[in-house]
Amino acid sequence: MTTPATPSDRPALLVAGHGTRDDGGASAFREFVAELGRRRPELPVAGGFIELSPPPLGDAVTELVERGVRRFAAVPLMLVSAGHAKGDIPAALAREKDRHPGITYTYGRPLGPHPELLKVLERRVDEVLGDTDRSETTVLLVGRGSTDPDANAEVFKAARLFWEGRGYAGVETAFVSLAAPDVPSGLDRCVRLGARRIVVLPYFLFTGVLPDRVRHQAEEWAAAHPELDVRCAEVIGAAEELYDLVMERYGEAVEGDLRMNCDSCVYRIALPGFEDKVGLPQQPHFHPDDDGHHHHHHGGHAHSH
Repeated sequence: MTTPATPSDRPALLVAGHGTRDDGGASAFREFVAELGRRRPELPVAGGFIELSPPPLGDAVTELVERGVRRFAAVPLMLVSAGHAKGDIPAALAREKDRHPGITYTYGRPLGPHPELLKVLERRVDEVLGDTDRSETTVLLVGRGSTDPDANAEVFKAARLFWEGRGYAGVETAFVSLAAPDVPSGLDRCVRLGARRIVVLPYFLFTGVLPDRVRHQAEEWAAAHPELDVRCAEVIGAAEELYDLVMERYGEAVEGDLRMNCDSCVYRIALPGFEDKVGLPQQPHFHPDDDGHHHHHHGGHAHSH
């Protein structure tokens, strides 16, 4: 029987950030990493950026190595898996392995669209809605935008999950850079769908140049449409759920738990309006179009196709 790992045996945590030209956003990241370290005194924690902001990711790895770390788990502090999470961070980590012979690392998943993050987004909308009826409110979720269609699709997925079961009139999607629709086009679409009250919800972790641009574009558009009620919500920020989620991703990386999209599975997670599905047994089923299967029913299983 193996001895369970003591906390000191656990790999260190390396938090990888995108980077921003905004001093406030970079400071928010650095403070988040420092607070993670304070909360987990038994665990070496460091963080760095891929671009634009100090410290670079390489300096964070060097800091861990100088503290005696040989193994670490890297968690991208990013909402979607775009070019940075898919390419830049792994490339940077490979360079660090060459620079520091003998270190080993595992790599975790991006954060979104985890149900806990959706709860924070819900709070951000509530903060600007107050007692206003959700059923008369359309939310415009605004992501960073990418040349990677998978990354953009992840933002649409987050918007759809956010809409499910929460009672909003609708949740639409827009991007602030590199992808369509842009913020004004997203707002136009909301109006064409009948919206009279819109909450612009930035899908960003911390403040920065792009979230500021989202707010500025929304305010400009609202000034040109005084007959509409347009409100801007805050970014996710250093919410309790974010600290817990980073540690969840760390745990997955350490254990080699590379899961399917279980975060948003109605049979695992109590999503609003679907709480009764948690834990339901799943049975194999046949698709009518599968070659070699000519069953006329699904054996009582709950999915429909």
